[in-house]
Amino acid sequence: MIEVKDLTYSYDNDEGVSEIVLKEINLNIKKGEFVAVLGHNGSGKSTFAKHLNAIYLPLGGKVVIDGIDTSDPDKLWDIRSMVGMVFQNPDNQIVASIVEEDVAFAPENLSVPPEEIRKRVDDALEAVGMSEYKNHAPHMLSGGQKQRVAIAGIIAMKPDIIVMDEPTAMLDPIGRREVIKTIEDLNQKFGITIVLITHNMDEAVKAQRVVVIDAGRVLIDDTPRNVFKNVEMIRSIGLDVPQATMLAHELIKEGFDIRDDVLTVDECTEEIYKLCQ
Repeated sequence: MIEVKDLTYSYDNDEGVSEIVLKEINLNIKKGEFVAVLGHNGSGKSTFAKHLNAIYLPLGGKVVIDGIDTSDPDKLWDIRSMVGMVFQNPDNQIVASIVEEDVAFAPENLSVPPEEIRKRVDDALEAVGMSEYKNHAPHMLSGGQKQRVAIAGIIAMKPDIIVMDEPTAMLDPIGRREVIKTIEDLNQKFGITIVLITHNMDEAVKAQRVVVIDAGRVLIDDTPRNVFKNVEMIRSIGLDVPQATMLAHELIKEGFDIRDDVLTVDECTEEIYKLCQ
């Protein structure tokens, strides 16, 4: 579904000097996968995300979405129709004064027939658990609810892929849980390919794959369990690991015989319980 070949991109800094942000990125993502992309600030992960729906175009290499090269200007509409984008701040994506009108905005601009728009809006709001708020004013909602409305607006476009650039960064813990549950449902129940850009390790654990980007390159690409067991390597590039993983790592350093691939609180609790028997 997504094929990235030798992707290279650079910006001009304040002094007008070109700085390479992405360096020959190679990555393939299959249809229906849930992939988390991690990296510290400035690593290039958000720049990478913006290449997936042609907000940015490669300066080297290519990005291919379902067989379509994003650099083809005649295919921009097709790319944007297939790849929906959700950003950090939902207020930047909400354009209407009523929730259902906001969700209808994108399909209206895609010239979808009115009766189909009605169905898409209802289905999208149901998918994110916001049907009862369809006549509410978005500005009266919580941060997590606003982000779910923004996601519903993307779902109503019926994209094959949804790219989320740190969608929980501005939310409280309750809002984060709501949005991550929505993301999981979209992937598991509807088969939508998800690319989640995040710096929250506990969110990354939910993904099927974790891609770590450092200094513009793919450092590691593996399952969450295999990625986070490399605690020292992950911390050496300025990232954290899930708290349960960190606790298990410290216990292992102290000589306790427990698993080195613990990810969740329940798994960590089980390992500690075994030590007490």
